[in-house]
Amino acid sequence: MSALVVVDHHDGAPRASALELLTAARALGAPHAVWFGDDAASAAAVLAEFGAVAVHTVAVPSREAGLPPAVASALARLADEVGATTVLLASTFENKEVAARLALTLDAGLVVDASGVELVDGRVETTQQAFAATWTLRGAVLRERAVVTLKSNAVRAVPVDAPVEPELRDHGAATAPDDRVQVVERTARPSSGRPDVGEAQVVVVGGRGTGGDFDVVLDLADALGGAVGATRDATDEGWIEHEAMVGQTGASISPRLYVGVGVSGAVHHRGGMQASGTIVAVNNDPDAPIFEIADFGVVGDLFEVVPQAAAEIRRLKG
Repeated sequence: MSALVVVDHHDGAPRASALELLTAARALGAPHAVWFGDDAASAAAVLAEFGAVAVHTVAVPSREAGLPPAVASALARLADEVGATTVLLASTFENKEVAARLALTLDAGLVVDASGVELVDGRVETTQQAFAATWTLRGAVLRERAVVTLKSNAVRAVPVDAPVEPELRDHGAATAPDDRVQVVERTARPSSGRPDVGEAQVVVVGGRGTGGDFDVVLDLADALGGAVGATRDATDEGWIEHEAMVGQTGASISPRLYVGVGVSGAVHHRGGMQASGTIVAVNNDPDAPIFEIADFGVVGDLFEVVPQAAAEIRRLKG
């Protein structure tokens, strides 16, 4: 048995989520990494370290680069070629659209936002959080094939004991089934130098309690080496870009450490972060709902508490 793993990458390096997927794929079959774009050869050693037995390169013409139909079509061909029974992708908005198209093409079972995946009695079984992460669900894919998107940080990336040199295969260019849509322009998103909110192991989220002053949020995130997120209220007010929104209608995250700064803990926000490993909350309202799920809570003025925390973290880090 084999499993396809779609490797998300940036500047020629695999993202952390890709290494987590390769770790999870080892329990499903021989992991075959799929790299869309160039520079796959330079990353082959890293992919092999986490279990990849083959690295498949697919070029992406500029007119179709990143279009879900082209990506899904290429993955369907690869799945047939290598006999993959499972395809794993990181659980991003773009990948979930690709997964839906791919599952339809392969007549496969589809599971999105999984927090775990394994093979039980020959069937793929997944774990998911539901109802604002208050329930944990376990389900089995009844089709012969499965397409699964896995949340970042759901699996700890673990290298194999004895990596093998992966086979490198070039599959030409990805092409969409039709040409009704094509990319005419691409604009790179300005980089903040911080981790992506959907992948980071540490996320500091600012809410309405900040009053629009995100300086303390940014400072604490930098001290912790984490990403910056926001509640829907904060993004709707224009205090920070919408890409930072965490919640049911934004990014669904599961970092090892979540810090809520001035976050009340409304249900739509909790639905996107309640699966976090450790939850820390700072709020001046002792009755804020966020304290119901927090592992550690500080009732106080965030503009006094957070700068002191950031300074102490920097002191301890030396």
